[in-house]
Amino acid sequence: MADVQPLKALHYDLAKVGGLGAVASPPYDVIDAAERAALLARSPYNAVAVDLPVPFDPADPASRPVGDPYEDAARLIDAWRSEGVLVADDEDAVWALSQDYTAPDGTTHTRHGVLARVRVEDYETGTVRPHERTHPGPLRDRLELTRATRLNLSPIFSLSTADPWPLVEPALSPEPWGEVTDADGTVNRVWRVADPGVVAAVVERLAGAQLLIADGHHRYETARAYRDEVGGEGPQNYTLMALTGLDDPGLTVFPTHRLLSGFAADPERRERLLAGLADLFEVTEVTREELDPAGTEGVGVFGLYDAADGSSRRLRLRDTAEVDRRLAGKPEAYRRLDSAILETLVLMGLAGMSEEDITERRGLEYAKSVDAAVEMVADGIYDLAFIQRPVPIEQVKAVAETDENMPPKSTYFFPKVMTGFVFSPVG
Repeated sequence: MADVQPLKALHYDLAKVGGLGAVASPPYDVIDAAERAALLARSPYNAVAVDLPVPFDPADPASRPVGDPYEDAARLIDAWRSEGVLVADDEDAVWALSQDYTAPDGTTHTRHGVLARVRVEDYETGTVRPHERTHPGPLRDRLELTRATRLNLSPIFSLSTADPWPLVEPALSPEPWGEVTDADGTVNRVWRVADPGVVAAVVERLAGAQLLIADGHHRYETARAYRDEVGGEGPQNYTLMALTGLDDPGLTVFPTHRLLSGFAADPERRERLLAGLADLFEVTEVTREELDPAGTEGVGVFGLYDAADGSSRRLRLRDTAEVDRRLAGKPEAYRRLDSAILETLVLMGLAGMSEEDITERRGLEYAKSVDAAVEMVADGIYDLAFIQRPVPIEQVKAVAETDENMPPKSTYFFPKVMTGFVFSPVG
């Protein structure tokens, strides 16, 4: 069962930095060099300065700058503490988070969560489960940063089978500790909850929970590696998480669409792909407005936008025999997953990609909206766009309960949890 504990957080003195809006940042893995510069222009104390010490690609050693950016981050944190910009709590607390947002489909929601420390468990225990495969590069980067700073700087976003929000909501003051609106228009409000009775109730309720990592797999695997490296008992056995109940009415999940290149320059390859799709799928011409398959029933349903002729098609898997054959031995929940069907039958099958091609994004990219996917294909940046449906939360949980992990970018949980609300010491 989950071991969830409050934390003695290291956090900003908002009176000294001009409010949470000046110092909070998106997670490190969605920030490019231009956005990093813009965040630092907002405030030299912005969390991006330490969470993304320099804008380089950790998977590309040639892009690494001179010097040690991780040690630079650690020295900067020490300086901020000396200036009183960062302060350490003397008492335990959990931190409540509400997020008012407009989703990519235009609907509005409020998602709730609680930030706390969670004991790092191996996946085999079943207490904390992943749902997507990860890449080694970001893990190396995050581990070096943790070693240097001895802090969890960015929370892992996880879904919990037990919901802590009803316990903390009555304890919240009318005014939050901090508030920030992110670039997507999401209004994030954060409260510090130190009431011992409320904290104890949260710990007790979550003790019976199973946790599913929604966003932050690399950070969790980093926490496992750091725990093993340090050894023994201590704060290194815990990692910072933002926990949202699976039943939270504001929880939504969206698809990530696949973009393929390498077909415009090779018409025969394109024709072979289209012929193979016609064998495996029922193919129907649709309008651009009908390209999005969201809400369509059935197994293996996709939209296809083709740059060669600007056509839109609906693909529906004829039967499950071929995918069952190729994924023999895999759990049924995995075999019925749209992203697994697309990866197995189309990307690795008809398009001839290897698992390494997919991992390294060779000839493959992702888009978070149908409009963005179509635009990049129409502009000739990519040749084909495969439009996916959202994965139901129940299916995410069903796959997580098996030994399989979803293909990369199977889900898109919106909004992100920002960095800079609290930092959690791990040494």
